[in-house]
Amino acid sequence: MEYRQLGRSGLRITALSLGAMTFGEAKGFMKGVHSDDAEARRVFDAALAAGIDTVDTANGYAEGRSEELLGQWMQGRRQQVTLATKCRFPTLGGTSPMHPNQQGLSRKSILWNCEESLRRLRTDYIDLYQVHMQDRSVPIEETLRAFDDLIRSGKVRYAGCSNYAGYRVTESVWAADKHGLARYESVQLQWSLVARDAEREVIPAARTFGLGLLVWSPLGRGFLSGKYRKGQPPPAGTRLEAWKDSWAMTATDQNWRTLDAVLAVAQRHDTTPASVALAWLLAKPEVSSVIVGARSVQQLQDNLRALQVKLSAQELKELDEVSAPAWGYPYNFIGAREPW
Repeated sequence: MEYRQLGRSGLRITALSLGAMTFGEAKGFMKGVHSDDAEARRVFDAALAAGIDTVDTANGYAEGRSEELLGQWMQGRRQQVTLATKCRFPTLGGTSPMHPNQQGLSRKSILWNCEESLRRLRTDYIDLYQVHMQDRSVPIEETLRAFDDLIRSGKVRYAGCSNYAGYRVTESVWAADKHGLARYESVQLQWSLVARDAEREVIPAARTFGLGLLVWSPLGRGFLSGKYRKGQPPPAGTRLEAWKDSWAMTATDQNWRTLDAVLAVAQRHDTTPASVALAWLLAKPEVSSVIVGARSVQQLQDNLRALQVKLSAQELKELDEVSAPAWGYPYNFIGAREPW
């Protein structure tokens, strides 16, 4: 298993991380597309056996059940796991009302949610504690000060952010430097051959300031797995079958052309389309780790094949070109003259 540095920090994480969003029976978000507890445990054990030691979860996954299960399964082997979790959204989602101070990025919310996550995870520290999404209602200095205090107390090792706009990443780095606070060391974001919007601003900002990238939904919610067919509805039980709006946004003519190109490359390498899509991301120098979600051990094993796939410069160029979105202004104007 390949290890990569998380941005400019000293933390090293595995090139593939295990996403625990499907662990635990969800009542709200992810309802009907989760793994049962027994299969989720097998996936977790298989990931560690394969050398994946970085696991990503959040307080809100399965209303906290994902963290609870991981807490049980890590007993006796906590040091084998580089553990990442998140705060910002209410743990119970929309399934039950929560107090305003139990969500968002105020100091009170962050400190309370960290203690709750530590309790569910049965640990006394979190390796990477991440903001799940920006919160413009709270001064960035207040959020960073809370994270800085958690790091100084030893309850958190490193801080990261997720689902941030490029300007907010820049503002956060600037504020941390100005006030002498621990800064974000990573950005977790959506990135795949069918979702390249982050390349406009967020990824260049991360590159400029030396933040590592943790990639979620690298297969475009499963679209790049090859199990979908143009002109046919999504297979029953798949995430895109359950999420109608996501299917409508994903099943575009350009994305079908992109999938055709992925299938062609996969055939040349005698591998799966999923492994090609993951290999495309692993070839990006900014990427610290690609988070793979697996509802079964078989899916996990299919994703692991990406580590053996080395795409040529010509294949990377082909995939870049077929999947390139309409960047818009000022990106097209700048891009005609220099990289932005």
